Amino acid sequence: MTPPRPARRHIAHLHLHAVPDEERYADVVELMSGITPHVQAVPPDAVQLDLTSALRYFGLAPYDLVQMVMLRLFALYGIECGAGLAGNRMLAAMAADASGPGQTTEVPGDRADSWLRPRPVTALPGIGRATATTLGRYGVHTIGQIADLPPLTLQRLLGAGPARLLAERAHGRDPRPVVPREPAAHLSVDRVLDRDCLDPGLHHRAVLGLAERLGQHLRAGHQVAGRLTLTVRYADRTSSTRTRTSPEPTGHSPLLAATALGLLDSLGLQRARVRAYTLRADGLSPAGDAPRQLSMDPVDDRSRAVEAASDRARRLFGAGAVRPATLAPAPARTPRRRPPAA
Repeated sequence: MTPPRPARRHIAHLHLHAVPDEERYADVVELMSGITPHVQAVPPDAVQLDLTSALRYFGLAPYDLVQMVMLRLFALYGIECGAGLAGNRMLAAMAADASGPGQTTEVPGDRADSWLRPRPVTALPGIGRATATTLGRYGVHTIGQIADLPPLTLQRLLGAGPARLLAERAHGRDPRPVVPREPAAHLSVDRVLDRDCLDPGLHHRAVLGLAERLGQHLRAGHQVAGRLTLTVRYADRTSSTRTRTSPEPTGHSPLLAATALGLLDSLGLQRARVRAYTLRADGLSPAGDAPRQLSMDPVDDRSRAVEAASDRARRLFGAGAVRPATLAPAPARTPRRRPPAA
């Protein structure tokens, strides 16, 4: 007896064009849960839905159900989004990237290959600037060219693991399920700029601010992080990511800042046009269970004492009550008045 064929999946990826705060983002995820129980948060500005089981309940075609979701999102929260609809998570996310506010790009399963092939290699998840440059040196500029490369050739260019994953993605294959209410195994903070930033000093200040916020969230939850990941998004929608394991699990902001700034330096941004930064902490564990390297430096003890006092002040008087001097706004310059002429 032939086993029944699995039902074709219908995955929607919604890219929110107005980045909500944490509370509003939680409301958006809750709203999506009223459409389908299969909702996965993709913070800070996206959410994915498996609509397969919801189609019969609503009696709508996949495209029409996505329009209903977008209408509810705009009516209740005033948030416009671009949507992608496809048979797996990767294709849905790529389709959403190709959609402007209020638009939906649908990639039917029988046309996924023809939709993918002419697109540039940088549109494929997992290809950063370094990989794109390596492929470009050998004349590989489109996803179709990646799909046509012999596996051994791709392995020689990129290594066995990355080549296998890239070949799967170039053929439009992504078996990952949408995981509802995925347990929080990480903590992330982000900053989206109003305009492109070219100033290395502002890059430094932005990442320093993210490390400070991340440290506050970790200490408020009595957690420490073992690994940090910095993602920088550029004006052309590409991104670069660097990850580093901390010398010891910590929630101490200066140590987090040192690791985060090391990640920033390793990117070598120079004159890159940056639009957003995301700093993510992984390997979370209870602060009480984490080992700590003893220090004979009194400066370290004073720093931790000041940090604990600052956290208490924030709990009493609000998040903006205390901030590092390096993140304080520059004082307004008062124009000098010329003395009256004699």
